Amino acid sequence: MSIKMYTPSCKLAETDRKWILIDAEGLVLGRLASKIANILRGKNKAIFTPHNDCGDHVVVINAGKVHLTGNKVKDKIYYSHSGFPGGLKEKTAEKILLGKYPSRVLLKAVERMIPDGPLGRRVFRKLHVYPGPEHKHVAQKPELFNFADENVKNKKRS
Repeated sequence: MSIKMYTPSCKLAETDRKWILIDAEGLVLGRLASKIANILRGKNKAIFTPHNDCGDHVVVINAGKVHLTGNKVKDKIYYSHSGFPGGLKEKTAEKILLGKYPSRVLLKAVERMIPDGPLGRRVFRKLHVYPGPEHKHVAQKPELFNFADENVKNKKRS
């Protein structure tokens, strides 16, 4: 008598998606982005399936107040290109954090941690980032996820 064993596969219709709220004030950027990418992909669930989108929605508030360790605030450079010859532009992380869209630092960090292609685009749409403390997803009743208490290194040291 043989026992048939199988690996469970996440099906889109059976996926239970939760809404998670993270307050990014004072949290270290890279560690936070890595955790968000794992939640978006569904890697924190037992039914993770690499070819399906089985992750949760993530709402991040106070994204403009993330912390970059070391000299990254001044040394980290973000490049963009207009598509024309000589159109390469560069901005430091400090300039972006003090500018009009400070949440782009966190968006770029998470975007670079999820896969390219159609699955990555579908996963990335579940990320909702706001530079301030207000968000418009109150009706979804997001659960507060306390990322700072998971490890001492996750929060900025005073």
